[in-house]
Amino acid sequence: MEKPQFNTILIVDDEPLITEELSEFFTDHGFKCISCYDAENATQLFEQHKNISIVLSDLRMPGKNGLELLKTLLGLAAEEQRPLKSVLFTGQSEKENVINALRAGISDYYSKPLDMEEVLHGVEKLRDILQQEVNNLFIGQINTKLGQLSDFINELKQDVSLLQNTTATADSEQEKTDGNRPVSDQELLGKLSPRQQAVALLIGKGMTNYQIAVELGISENTVKLYVSQILRLTKMRNRTQLALSLSGQQP
Repeated sequence: MEKPQFNTILIVDDEPLITEELSEFFTDHGFKCISCYDAENATQLFEQHKNISIVLSDLRMPGKNGLELLKTLLGLAAEEQRPLKSVLFTGQSEKENVINALRAGISDYYSKPLDMEEVLHGVEKLRDILQQEVNNLFIGQINTKLGQLSDFINELKQDVSLLQNTTATADSEQEKTDGNRPVSDQELLGKLSPRQQAVALLIGKGMTNYQIAVELGISENTVKLYVSQILRLTKMRNRTQLALSLSGQQP
């Protein structure tokens, strides 16, 4: 899976010369730039371009100001679980607004007139932070998958242990002798591990693999593996035959 690069930035300023200068500057340094001159258009562009991950906005603009805009975009990003960092441009005398911005979750701020190299360094740092956050998320997901795999391996070990205690020859002879005798629910379930029994009973209730996964809090692929094991151990041709055999059982 290809990881996002976080190279697309949205630049918002009601002075076209500033947006043009910033766009050209950041484009020259490897960023993809989208620009506009007011909060309303900025919100529309942010919703249209899902790859925008950093927003640079002036504080003073007609209508909704930059702080209000960034609060709105941060809210949208949170709803969509979308990574976003934000930067506010302020005047020298707007210290109170800066404090409010930082409290609202704005990532950084710069005073006008802008030092372009300083802003570039800050934006590159925010891009690196976003990348690290995604890396940490991937690592967390991998650890979760490994934990689930470990649990499943332990279940498989229980199954192997159960199979080792069952004599294949005796099973074969019993099948020949009692091939036409109905198998009781107790006999069927006695061949299964506790987790396999839980899955089998839910099959008996007519549940789908998806419904069983939700009920037991496991993945649908794990349910499929359990179903395959259960059919093999109970010598059932398919899940329908198993469901009919267990339809009277309650978990």
